Amino acid sequence: MSTAIITRTYDEALSLLIETRNYLSFRQSVDARRLHPMQSLKLTREAYRLTSRLTQVLAWLMLRRAVIEGEIADEEARLPERRLAGHDICLARADDLEDGLPVGMDGLLERSRLLYERVARLDRLLS
Repeated sequence: MSTAIITRTYDEALSLLIETRNYLSFRQSVDARRLHPMQSLKLTREAYRLTSRLTQVLAWLMLRRAVIEGEIADEEARLPERRLAGHDICLARADDLEDGLPVGMDGLLERSRLLYERVARLDRLLS
């Protein structure tokens, strides 16, 4: 696996994590106040899905970087318990968002899903 691919993907994931932190810290509460209480609850649920995706992706990428740096053997990194996890939660799509989510959250969710799918393909290639 190319070091450049892992590095670029890690940088992308970290950038998305920072954007997510900024949205959740400064914008989510403003957006939630404009929503019906049930939609606000769904916004919170999707925020958890977003953070779950990013947590899984970053953990996997950090493991692959450790392999590249020689800190962990590739065989150990390929163990089933070291594989990308959380597929059920991270790949699920919210089908109960009839009015949709605020644009900021919707964009973060879509980008994080695409990133998770890409990392899942890398995980399958390396297993």
